[in-house]
Formats: sequence, structure tokens, C-alpha cells
Amino acid sequence: MSNERITENLVRDYLRKFDYYSPDNDIRVEEQKSEIQSVKKLLKGASKSGKGGIGSPEFIISSVKAPDFLVVIECKAKVQDHESPNRDEPVKYAVDGTLHYAEKLSKEYNVIAVAVSGQTDASLKVSTFIHTKGGDSPKELITKANRPIKQIIPWNDYIEHGTFDPDVQRMRFNELMAFSRTLHEFMRDHAKLTENEKPLLVSGTLIALYNSAFAKSFDEYDPEQLQRQWLHFITEEINKANIPNSKRNNMTQPYSSIAVHPELGKATKAYPKGVLHELIKMLNEKVWPFISVYHDFDVVGQFYGEFLKYTGGDKKALGIVLTPRHISELFTLIANLKKDSRVLDFCCGTGGFLVSSMNAMMKLAITEAEKEKIKSGCLVGVEQQPSMYALAASNMILRGDGKANLYQGSCFEPAIVKALKVHNCDVGMINPPYSQSDEDLHELVFVRDMLNCLVKGGTGVAIVPITCATSPHIIREEILKHHTLEAVMSMPGELFYPVGTVTCIMVFTAHVPHEDSNKKTWFGYWRNDGFVKTKHRGRIDLKETWPSIRDSWVEAFRNRDEIPGLAVKRQVDQNDEWCAEAYLETDYSTLSAKDFEDEVKKYVVYRMINEIDVTTVDEEGMEDEDTE
Repeated sequence: MSNERITENLVRDYLRKFDYYSPDNDIRVEEQKSEIQSVKKLLKGASKSGKGGIGSPEFIISSVKAPDFLVVIECKAKVQDHESPNRDEPVKYAVDGTLHYAEKLSKEYNVIAVAVSGQTDASLKVSTFIHTKGGDSPKELITKANRPIKQIIPWNDYIEHGTFDPDVQRMRFNELMAFSRTLHEFMRDHAKLTENEKPLLVSGTLIALYNSAFAKSFDEYDPEQLQRQWLHFITEEINKANIPNSKRNNMTQPYSSIAVHPELGKATKAYPKGVLHELIKMLNEKVWPFISVYHDFDVVGQFYGEFLKYTGGDKKALGIVLTPRHISELFTLIANLKKDSRVLDFCCGTGGFLVSSMNAMMKLAITEAEKEKIKSGCLVGVEQQPSMYALAASNMILRGDGKANLYQGSCFEPAIVKALKVHNCDVGMINPPYSQSDEDLHELVFVRDMLNCLVKGGTGVAIVPITCATSPHIIREEILKHHTLEAVMSMPGELFYPVGTVTCIMVFTAHVPHEDSNKKTWFGYWRNDGFVKTKHRGRIDLKETWPSIRDSWVEAFRNRDEIPGLAVKRQVDQNDEWCAEAYLETDYSTLSAKDFEDEVKKYVVYRMINEIDVTTVDEEGMEDEDTE
């Protein structure tokens, strides 16, 4: 006769096998009830019968190292009782029951819900789901290889698969950006930091926390000692990193002023250990767990971009244009990065293009030697502003890569240009400063000089104002004299919302004269990326259409497909317009008077916007306005 206790014992055997009960870890296995107050509260009134009793999952598993995750396991003796057709009978069926509890617990946790049925190892049936915190419904939890999980697995494997679930990543990212607003308000009200100092404090603290000794001891220092130790551990990590001596001072110096900031070292009634201690504590609890897992996110840049939204009177900062993260990732696909590509970001800001490139290349690497090569020699950047250089270098330190190949200074400086060429970069990426008053700093000057630093046949990708594609300029002739214009893609008009810069992406082949290439240029109409504006979260992929849109764009670009209304090929020179709108044919039979009026209005707004000067700083890392 079937007995549910037998199934539960089989589960316990697997948990023992995978060291769930080991005293050497912090995994907590509870049965039928929990001593965790938040779990007790959520299970109150959550009985499967629906009669208001306390919910009692067979197993509730947690760990302080993954505080936002729970694993809940429900068992049934018979395989026939594994799952009902509609998953709406939680008393009788294992899947229905575990999903019932997952729904209740997901108000505060990411819940991995496991259903087990059967009486022997051979007959055991296992289904695994995830219900993300605050999510509407559960879904099957799958591995990175896109396979369902049909067995009980070690705790760390559950957490790894759950952590990289897209919904969990999105939820955690949104929480991080919400915290960035809280952090900004705290720094504004209590630390009295300037806009430049805020991101430096974040990056410096993350570097200090990278040192395990500081992470364990910062709570022990008095306010004055803490400031000194904060700078000491930052300097120690910089010295340990593979950074030439000549560059270490450039990176350390911006943090020095924060280390003597008078407000940070004060003990107050509200914060007796000082404001800096509270900031470190907040970052240690809210940011470090994120950055230690998601290496592909430019957290430093995300915070930088978020802080810019609240700059108040700093008008110059308000004019900075931030490249959204999904666009920096798009660059890596346009450039078709390989694991041995060498990538140059000519105006690297906080290093966002380099972060995206590193992530794309690391996914292609197989051996540790290949990964180490990417970190040590394949990412090259230049940044002129000392504080921004420090942010970029900190980004690299936090990922254990690429510090030696970051240059602090002007990208036009002969010595730096000479050093860049030594790296033999075959991919260049750039989001140059926009609308500089000095003609020698025109956006296309940056593009030209970036291309000049690449090897012959290298790919250069730039995002620039659409005026660079529509207005004559002498630099266009100079660029085409030495390089081939492969493609130009018109980007969404509100890509940089709330800054009103309309842009396009240009793709070049370096050191192959355009005329000699004897090929047509491909023009894409990429005006709709699926993102929409929201009140508090900025411009986001609300309906999750971006992946399919991105893939269709990249496929059309790589194949140079001509698509009515979306893509066309034309032979052009320096005197022609470099944008799809100039060459796409319109099907007038489908247009109404309202369509015409709407387009006229858009054009008027476009003309008004492009008469306004906007200062830009490159970078996805500053680069992601898809925050909140």
C-alpha cells in the first residue's frame, strides 16, 4: 500500500546525500512548520484546504547566504497524484500543493517549488518550478542548457538556476535600482556629497568590500578610523590588481577627497558609528550580493546613471546622454565578437561597453586560459576625466580583469594613440561626447580617430546624433577616404529618454577605403525596440519583446536583408544622406490623413530637439537608463 512517509524518506535520503543536513553549511531544513518569522507569517491562513489553517509544507529549506530564496517540497505517494490538469487541487496533488505554497511565500521570497511523487528511486517523479518574488504566476525552472529539472539537486544548484532565471534577474535589478534612489536620498540628506563624489563612494566601497578582511571588520572601526581604513583597503586592492605603477595614482587620487570628507567621519545621534559606516552597511547588504553574482551588469555605471536623474542644479550633468544597457549589448552582436576579439572603447566612461564585451566573449570561452586571455589582453579603454577613469578601473577590478589596458587621458593624445595601436584591436565601440562647441571635438572626429586605431579590416561601431548622418561635414569625406561605411541604423527617437537626442548607429570596416570596397551600404529602420516609458522606471521592455526584436535586427543586418519599409541598400558617398529614411519606399495606400499629421508632428519635434545642445559621456555603464 502506498505511503506518503516513504516518499518523504526518499526526499530526506537525497537531502542527506547532497549535504543539506551537514553542520558545515548554513542550510536550514524545516518540516511542516518554520521558525523563520517572515515564513510563519506568510503561512498563516495558507492551508491547502482553504479553510484558514496554517500552511504546512513537507519541507521548507533556506540559507542565510541566499536570503531571498526558499525551496519548498511537497510529496505524494502515488505518481498518479503528481499533478492535476488545472493545478487547482492542492490537497490531493504534489504539483498543485507546492505551487499553492509558492504563491503564498512569493510575496517576500523567490520560491523554488519542488513536487515529488513515487515510492522508489526508480519510480520517483520530480517537477521543479520557480515563483519569483512579487510575480503573478510560477513557471518551470530550467537549467542554463534550457532543460527542465527532474530530480532533487544540491542547494547551490537550485540557487544557481534560480538566480539566473530571467524573471529573478529582472526583479533583483529593479530592486537594486529602487535602492539606488534610496541611497541617493541618504547621501543627499546625510553625507552632503557632490554628484561626482556619489558614484565614487559607491565604487570605492565595493572595491573595499572586495577585500574580505574589510568586509568582516568595517563594523569594528570608529568613524575616524573607518574613513582611513576605507581608503587603505581601496589602495590595497588597487595595488594588488594588475595595474602599472604609473596608473595607480590616477585611480587612487579621486577617492582621497572622500576619505577626508568631514560629514562622513561624524558620529551622529541617528548614526553613532558615522554616516560612512551606514553607507558601507547598506551597500554590503543591498549591492554586494548582486555584483558578486551578476558579472554582466555594470552596477557602478547603473548607479552613476541613476544619480544623474537627481542632479538638481548641475546642468552639465543633466545634459549627459546615457547609452542604455540593451544597446551596449546590441553593439557586441553587431560587432559579432569572438572569444579572441580585441575591443577598444575610445571614450569608455565607466566601462560599460567593455563590461558588455567581456560578458559576450566569456560566454564563448571554454578553457580557463581563454578566459584569462580575455581579461588580461582583450579589453582596452580610454577615459579623460580622472573620476570617470576611477569608476571604469573599479568596474574592471570588481570583475578581476582588464585594468592594465585602461588609459587615463585624452584619446587624441599622441602617446595614448600610439599605445592603443599596439593592442591591435579589431573591434572599436564608441558613444562620443555630443554637441561640443569646438569643431575639433565633433562626434565624427572621435569616430574617425577610433577607426584609425583599429587594425585593417577591423569593425568600428558608433552611436552618434542623427545629424551626423544627415548633415554634410568634411570629416565624412575623410572617413570614407580611409574606411568603409557598412551600415547605418536609425534608432528609436526616445532611446535616451528623458534626454532628447535622436541617434543612429554607424558600422564601419577600418582601413578599407569606401570607394575601393565597391559595395552598397545597408540602412536599417530600427525605430521600435519595444521599450515603453513608465512613470517611475524610465524606459523599459515592459512586454518583453526586446529579445525577439533584437534577434530580428541582428539577423537582417548580418544578412544585409532588404525588407520593405525596414531595410534597404544604397550606394552612397560623403555627400549623401546616411539614413534609412532617405531611401525607404512608403506604401501610400496604407496611410491615412492622421498618419501624415502624426509624422509631421514627429518631424517638428525632431527638428526642435536637434537644435538643443547636449553634452554626452559615453558608456553603457553610465549607460543604462533603463533603470527605474
